[in-house]
Amino acid sequence: MSQAIDDDTFQQLRDMIQRFVTERLVPNETRLEIEDEIPEEIVTEMRELGLFGLTIPPEYGGTGLTARQEAQIAQIFGHTALAFRSLLATNIGIGARGLIFEGTDAQKEAYLPRLASGELICAFALTEPDTGSDPANLTTKAVRDGDDYLISGTKRYITNAERAGLFTVMARTDFDAPGADAISAFLVPSDAPGLTVGKKDRKMGQRGTTTSDVVFDKVRVPSSAIIGETPGRGFRLAMRVLDRGRIHIAALATGMCDRLISEMVEYAKNRRQFGNPIAEYQLIQAMIADSYTEYRASKALVEETAGIYDDTGAARTEASAAKYFATEAVGRVADRAVQVHGGAGYMSEYPVERFYRDVRLLRIYEGTSQIQQLLIARQVLKGEA
Repeated sequence: MSQAIDDDTFQQLRDMIQRFVTERLVPNETRLEIEDEIPEEIVTEMRELGLFGLTIPPEYGGTGLTARQEAQIAQIFGHTALAFRSLLATNIGIGARGLIFEGTDAQKEAYLPRLASGELICAFALTEPDTGSDPANLTTKAVRDGDDYLISGTKRYITNAERAGLFTVMARTDFDAPGADAISAFLVPSDAPGLTVGKKDRKMGQRGTTTSDVVFDKVRVPSSAIIGETPGRGFRLAMRVLDRGRIHIAALATGMCDRLISEMVEYAKNRRQFGNPIAEYQLIQAMIADSYTEYRASKALVEETAGIYDDTGAARTEASAAKYFATEAVGRVADRAVQVHGGAGYMSEYPVERFYRDVRLLRIYEGTSQIQQLLIARQVLKGEA
């Protein structure tokens, strides 16, 4: 279980991040959208504020937030463009989490301090062109060659690949064992010969984020590059990493619901039709009421799930339920926000247009809504939920 920082210190941190989001990130949302790049001065400020190390243990230079605390911070980041949080996401989440969970002392000492400072970005290379929600059947292979492994394969939609100095790579090391036991997790430097990062993907939304293919052509790494130096644990480690990651995504979606409600309320109070603010019309009020109710339900579910995770060290089914509900909810809230704005909601000068495009990805990455449904149903039917 994680050791929380004391309440006063956390409140100071929370207030600082709230100010940073409100005063620095929100005013730069339009610039981010136009330039499709996070301004370098913002990246520098993020490093100086220690934002890359929020969940990395203090002994390695991080803050060591618990899941409860992380969920609160993720909700704050949900109030601005998702690209800002995406830059931090792999260091405080899926990129570094496996190393924190099962890395050897030497591996942690080699990488975690630089990840915490933001000097090094770590990306999580799991998804493949033909393998997304079924990682047990991935085709990237790592073939033993003496004391080394040669990694070959292609990973797809890898967040922060362009910026990454280190990749956590899931590859098949056993070609006879069944799915889960055949996968190992490797730490691979981005400058390893044979590793190539593809061009930046063009996406529906989340401008300013970078995702790319990463190609491995017989990339040689020592056997000590396996996280924990124990082969065959990669699949289980990936699932453990995604467990907490799904709580984070649910919290992020919850924060986005709050921002969207604020936008629709502000617009409804000021936009007049038939001589009255549209906020006075019951059909507009119904959309606001439905959105607020879904926001409160998401918030309660996220906070309960984060508590379960902190108390027990796991929340597989609960995390799936939180991620499923909150990301579906924010999609509905974003749709209503555009509807409240009417024609203006379709115009890029209003934030709801960007949020409408951005939130769509939340129902896909780190496990689609349909995969969450399957995971939840499987556990409920087994009587383990």
